[in-house]
Amino acid sequence: MSIEKKYLKTKPVCKVKFVLEKERAGSRGSVSILGTFNDWREESAVQMRKQRSGSFAAEISLEPGKEYAFRYLMDGTTWVNDSSADKYVPSNVCEEENSVVVI
Repeated sequence: MSIEKKYLKTKPVCKVKFVLEKERAGSRGSVSILGTFNDWREESAVQMRKQRSGSFAAEISLEPGKEYAFRYLMDGTTWVNDSSADKYVPSNVCEEENSVVVI
């Protein structure tokens, strides 16, 4: 798993690339990202694209100066965290934690 941050000089935006490696995704058919940036709503989830390598990737534009909690949802049933997250916070929904990216 990896998170790459690219701050734009012309706009107050950070392009964040999320990658879920093939080893973690396994034979999953779909992976999406849900978090505070889309109010955890599945209908506005960011769909990750399967890469030739078998990993899944997506890029999201986020506002700098904020922290965003998120998790990956695989095949609409299995939630996983990102091991390269900046930190983790309680989910307040279940006993598991959410990944956090700090911009």
